[in-house]
Amino acid sequence: MNIDYKAEINRMKQALDVTVVAHFYQRDEVFEMADITGDSLELARKCKADKNPWVVFCGVGFMGQSVKVIAPKKRVLMPKVACCAMARMIDGSYFDDSVNYMVERGIAKNDILPITYINSDATVKAKVGEMGGLVCTSSNAFKIIEKGLESGKKILFVPDRCLGQNFAIQMGLKSCVIGLEEEGKECDPKEADIICFNGFCSVHQLFTLDDIAFYRNKYPGIKIAVHPECDPKIVAASDFSGSTSQLIKYVAELDPQEKVAVGTEYNLVNRMRKGNTYVLSSTKPECPTMNETTLEDLYLTLKSIEDKKPINEIVVAPHTAKYANLALERMLAVK
Repeated sequence: MNIDYKAEINRMKQALDVTVVAHFYQRDEVFEMADITGDSLELARKCKADKNPWVVFCGVGFMGQSVKVIAPKKRVLMPKVACCAMARMIDGSYFDDSVNYMVERGIAKNDILPITYINSDATVKAKVGEMGGLVCTSSNAFKIIEKGLESGKKILFVPDRCLGQNFAIQMGLKSCVIGLEEEGKECDPKEADIICFNGFCSVHQLFTLDDIAFYRNKYPGIKIAVHPECDPKIVAASDFSGSTSQLIKYVAELDPQEKVAVGTEYNLVNRMRKGNTYVLSSTKPECPTMNETTLEDLYLTLKSIEDKKPINEIVVAPHTAKYANLALERMLAVK
């Protein structure tokens, strides 16, 4: 039997008390079916404020978890519980190891303030929350780190080293990366303001200085705009660095005739201003896990609600939810 997935999805969206949510990196056909779209910060805020009891979240696992944590009464389903590669780089034990690394080098545990990028599992967010720390996104990392520094403590930033390093540079602070030998020296927490975990986004590591040189040579005067998950050398060689939403705004405000090459996920760049906007890569920078969700998956998830047999429901243990929520609420309270 042939099923018109779009028609059926629209029918069930009208019939059910459900909100379909999609991150900017989702494939076009899924993104177009969403009621709420955005980057991580926008989605966290909008989902919390949404009135429907059911959320179908098209994204990766930590995003669905975050909605469940800040809105525990909602039933959160995911068409695919895909796992962000960066989020998989750190778990509770690796977080504890990072704290111990700092303690063993003379920093008292009470003098450490952890900040976790939202691209992390709820168990990591919970450990951060228990230590009085906060969550951040690429949109608000500057404000969150600035707020954290008011405590006078050392910042432990997990899991994305690039984001931590780039914001340290932007703020005129010193950073180091645990486990990443630089110039023959190990990371000394006493000499740094921000101590970073050695995690990264595999998609944003694809962009190189050669890519930038190629576009600058081919199109003199072209603008280069990249995400702060890129390596600091890439950010330094660019004209603009910003979160997903900030990149969209930057490109939209350019003169339509001005050329720009954008260093972030392919699906997003492909939906930007047509004609003079280019993907800053010789290969297709497509996030494999963000692209796992299909129209059929979305249809089947909504159908499971209609049939009263929900699938792929996100569940977070009470202790984890309690402290992860603290970390997320601290983030949302920073204006």
